[in-house]
Amino acid sequence: MTADKARIARQFIETIPHARALSMQITDIADGAATITMPYDARLVGDPKTGVIHGGAVSALMDTCSGAAVMSHPSAPAGTATIDLRIDYMRAATPGQPITARAECYHITRSVAFVRASAWDDDADRPVAAATGAFTVEGG
Repeated sequence: MTADKARIARQFIETIPHARALSMQITDIADGAATITMPYDARLVGDPKTGVIHGGAVSALMDTCSGAAVMSHPSAPAGTATIDLRIDYMRAATPGQPITARAECYHITRSVAFVRASAWDDDADRPVAAATGAFTVEGG
């Protein structure tokens, strides 16, 4: 992947309002793979009794990370949009810990990119969620 493609994908993700609102930070992006971290934020809690982050915030993180992976793929000429994203929630994220997502674009056609992703907190051996998705591949 060229440095320009990585820079463009990074800039695009960093300008998305919801990504900024959730304080998402790209920690790695290259050749069809991306890693994004979202810090713990009490404003995103879904259950005040437990302090667990709402699944919608985890979903947004995984969707954004998957899109970044598609945008960084060497065969993806331009932008992308989510066609389908299936998320399996495996456990609640530990309150107070950041959540990190990693996505890989493992297959791409002229019009559709296929992605796998996972999310975890400080316990990287026990995923919080796993996802598979399909994304558009827009002409460049």
